[in-house]
Amino acid sequence: MTEFDRETLRALADDGNERALDRLADLAEARGDVQELSDLLDEGCLHAGELLTRRAAAARDLLELQRIADAGYDEAAEVLEQLLAGGSD
Repeated sequence: MTEFDRETLRALADDGNERALDRLADLAEARGDVQELSDLLDEGCLHAGELLTRRAAAARDLLELQRIADAGYDEAAEVLEQLLAGGSD
């Protein structure tokens, strides 16, 4: 993957480029920056929701899964339901 300047990606994302938002989420994930991932999810970046859901599911963090679902990533609600029902995945 080609590395892009974070500021350039941010400018593109601010102009509505969803792919740039996804790349910002990838960069935040690589740095382990959960706060930035959360901020990106709040901006509507579903890829950030996916990454956060993976983290929360691995940690079995039910409250975080609920927060992610409330922020608009519906798959987090499905994972939460599976965990509450006793499923492993």
